[in-house]
Amino acid sequence: MKEKYIDLKELITNAGNIVFFGGAGVSTESGIPDFRSTDGLYSMKFKYPPETMVSYSFFITHTSDFYEFFRTKLVYPDAKPNKAHYALAELEKQGKLSAVITQNVDNLHQEAGSNNVLELHGSGKRYYCMECNKDYTLETILQAKDIPKCQCEGIIRPDVVLYEEALDQNVIEKSIAAIGKADVLIVGGTSLNVYPAAGLIRYFAGDSMVLINKTETPYDSSAKIIIRDPIGETLGAVVFGE
Repeated sequence: MKEKYIDLKELITNAGNIVFFGGAGVSTESGIPDFRSTDGLYSMKFKYPPETMVSYSFFITHTSDFYEFFRTKLVYPDAKPNKAHYALAELEKQGKLSAVITQNVDNLHQEAGSNNVLELHGSGKRYYCMECNKDYTLETILQAKDIPKCQCEGIIRPDVVLYEEALDQNVIEKSIAAIGKADVLIVGGTSLNVYPAAGLIRYFAGDSMVLINKTETPYDSSAKIIIRDPIGETLGAVVFGE
């Protein structure tokens, strides 16, 4: 086992309260592309910039184009949890990890068995009518030929936070409380460049921050351990000895 993996394993063993904060890189090993890497969504060529297509104003003014992009590039119904998701669920089961705070909308943490998951950007598994608030599933979205409509003819939208929209204040408060109580904060698969989500890191008061990310982040200087390997590979080795 790599030396940094041994250091992380020891840190986890001695920890009393671990919180995990993750981004798109957590799910790349499940076949879901991230946004900012060299082969991520933001480097691909589309009719409109990806950043524009995931904004609220674009959803309202170009709903058909939004859903074309959403169905093909933002939801992966066949994706399965990877070693990172299962390792975090196992740490929660052991009583080591108190919360998973995720920027992802893929529901893979829950599918792996994690219970206390705080979804900063909502969920791509939940949908509702903008007129009557009736709930719908992903299947309805995938089966729709164009813009998914409710029985009342209202537009169905995903329960995700789009650009230009505020994060759920209740989720923010729970995330701040969890991070503030943690003695170990493991940050994985995120560049920590997306605000306000990345700003939550500043509420960590402990001295044991772990960064598992392929590229540098603004918080590298604050980290006790920095690992540049894939997060599934890392946590799989540390938690399961794989």
